[in-house]
Amino acid sequence: MEIVFAASECEPFAKTGGLADVVAELAPELVKLGHKVAVYVPLYRVARAQLGEDLKYACRSITIPFENYNRFVGVVDGGVRDGVQFYLIDCPELFDREGLYGPPGMGEYPNNWERFGLFSRAVIEASKLLGVPDIFHLHDWQAALVAVYLRTVYYFDPLLQKVAAVLTVHNAGYQGAFTPDTVPKLLFPWEVFTFEKVEQNDTFNFLKGGLVYADALTTVSPTYAAEVQTAEFGMGLDGTFRRRSGDLRGILNGADYGEWDPQRDGKLSAHYSAEDLSGKVECRRDLLHAFGLENVAETTAVLGLSSRLVTQKGLDFLATIGDELVKRDIVLVAAGTGEPIYENFLRDLAGRYPARVGVLVRYDLALTHKVIAGADILLMPSRYEPCGLNQLYAMKYGTVPVVRATGGLEDTVEEWDGSAGTGFKYYGYNAWDLLGAVDRALGAFQDKASWEKLMKNGMAKDFGWEEPAREYQGLFKEVLRRRG
Repeated sequence: MEIVFAASECEPFAKTGGLADVVAELAPELVKLGHKVAVYVPLYRVARAQLGEDLKYACRSITIPFENYNRFVGVVDGGVRDGVQFYLIDCPELFDREGLYGPPGMGEYPNNWERFGLFSRAVIEASKLLGVPDIFHLHDWQAALVAVYLRTVYYFDPLLQKVAAVLTVHNAGYQGAFTPDTVPKLLFPWEVFTFEKVEQNDTFNFLKGGLVYADALTTVSPTYAAEVQTAEFGMGLDGTFRRRSGDLRGILNGADYGEWDPQRDGKLSAHYSAEDLSGKVECRRDLLHAFGLENVAETTAVLGLSSRLVTQKGLDFLATIGDELVKRDIVLVAAGTGEPIYENFLRDLAGRYPARVGVLVRYDLALTHKVIAGADILLMPSRYEPCGLNQLYAMKYGTVPVVRATGGLEDTVEEWDGSAGTGFKYYGYNAWDLLGAVDRALGAFQDKASWEKLMKNGMAKDFGWEEPAREYQGLFKEVLRRRG
């Protein structure tokens, strides 16, 4: 098969979250299965800086029409990496900006409808010149309009008649909702603006359009595929997800063990394995030093948090129990950035309990590696988590996850029963259930032989990309059969 990925992020060109990792890691796995894969992303300022001034163009000028004007885009050849061809859509007036989706700390750009409407149409037009695929694999709302364009504006295009579109929803909380006049601005017919199609609460909802017009839908874990069909997790689109339930599948994300492997991780102070855990003791010592915590007893559990500091990640739960938590025989190390209320909460907690709490309010990948490797327990109290990656990394590093049983956290972490299992889960939607799960983990931590068994259970798990890639391959073949 020939497959085109369309996404707003992809490592190494641009990243704000896990989407960039998924696109970069899934594409080469499909190449290994014998498929031809190209990835399209916008040429943001950060990507332009990486590529340098001497850009190589695959296409110099493609006209993208709007209601009252045209824009002209180029397609930069990003080269072949691990067998994957990368293309970057070049439109400096829309993408050569400081942030991917908005100015840092200032919300979103008001013309994101234009930016990602252009991106979607440019992917189609570039593919007609550089290679029409069998499958467009679309990621999140920023690329969802590819499916809408294919089944409306390009419906009679003979080159695209048999092309299928699969939309992966990485997080239903981000939808791309814009005013109704977006319909004519992007040259769609007004008949798409109904509740059965793209209209949602009197807005043009990009994600909903993709959900309606794509041939098949996926989410990034089986449990999240069920959750988005409920009012609690569907973010207003649960009815649309339910109507497409026959075409919806949850495929768990994989982990990149090329980067995340305690035996060869270059960001650690020491390496270790399930057969020789001595290096983890050094990683724990290095982590505590990085956070300014000294003289921590071996019997004291190190709890780690490396996350966006936002409500979705359960930081409000942690804020509720913070003072109670530090009464336990623990130290807490927390790293990340996010909403000021949670950044300030953690700073205040560290100020009041300097021997118990260390906080670094910054995003730093090397620091994340230190937390994952050096902590005894990793906290992931997410209100919802479509897949989650840190719990996968933590288990590989012998760090025991404590998670809320939602989305991919439910699918990947198995409750410890004294001999089997990989972590601790709680189901309630409140902070005290989180504290209960932490207490169960701390109780297990006291039995060092049992704890080592728990660590090794997690380290033996394999959440690599091979199996997810085969699942996507099967889905793509099924979709193509349905299209004839």
